[in-house]
Amino acid sequence: MEKRALGRGLEALIPGKQTTGNTQAQESNIQQGVINIPIDTIKANKYQPREEFNQGTLDDLAVSIKEKGFIQPVLVRFKNGEYELIAGERRLRAAKKIGYKEIPSIIKEASDLDSLELSIIENIQRENLNPIDQAKAYKRLQEEFNMTQEKVADTIGKDRVTVTNIIRLLNLPIKIQEFVSRGTISMGHARAILSLDTESEQMRLCTKVIKDDLSVRDTESYAKNMTSRGAKTIDKDPNLNSIEQELREIFGTKVKILKSKKGGKIEIDFYSDTDMERVITLLKSKR
Repeated sequence: MEKRALGRGLEALIPGKQTTGNTQAQESNIQQGVINIPIDTIKANKYQPREEFNQGTLDDLAVSIKEKGFIQPVLVRFKNGEYELIAGERRLRAAKKIGYKEIPSIIKEASDLDSLELSIIENIQRENLNPIDQAKAYKRLQEEFNMTQEKVADTIGKDRVTVTNIIRLLNLPIKIQEFVSRGTISMGHARAILSLDTESEQMRLCTKVIKDDLSVRDTESYAKNMTSRGAKTIDKDPNLNSIEQELREIFGTKVKILKSKKGGKIEIDFYSDTDMERVITLLKSKR
């Protein structure tokens, strides 16, 4: 698969020239200018990564559109004889809210993969997609389009460790994922909670974070203390702790070094078949 332009931003993916055209576009002759399309003819994007839309910000956007018009058209594709939204669902919803019948649109030839990629990048760059929706979108890129985490990172313009850490959030209990989605706790809190081994411990710490309004640093300290109390070994060599941390950064996942009198072992966690392949590839690259 060729390297895409998403990492450079949405502007690299839509044409700069804006012209007026006939709304009866044909699939064999897709128009690339800005045209007004009847809102009720635009089908929802099944690849929309955002699951929740804040009604307050939608109301603000609707007021802005009513007063100043559209700063940016929506992006659609013409597929199977109908228009399908690629990017701009908030604008589309706001336009419906104020009773608009048409919306400025750019028609773009796009595959299913293009549609998902464009939706993700627009939401991330423009609308602050929450970490859980990001994680689910990245997971779809992996599972539906057979992309490695490295390829996902390259596609959306983020480093691989960031993508790995975001996808790992899906290992949290659903209730904690909901807190992250709503912004009740941050991704930093969530990552600290993820360091605990059991769901009950994770829920207990999450409850304390919310109840006591803990900072990320305090949450990390509580998680570390809870892990230490539950550990079978009493004291760990500080050098091993340092090495574990270094390995976590290299592999982008939890790593444990367990020593015994006769030797020991290194445990590297993975969270899916794709994640396992990523770890194996990294191990092979170190030879």
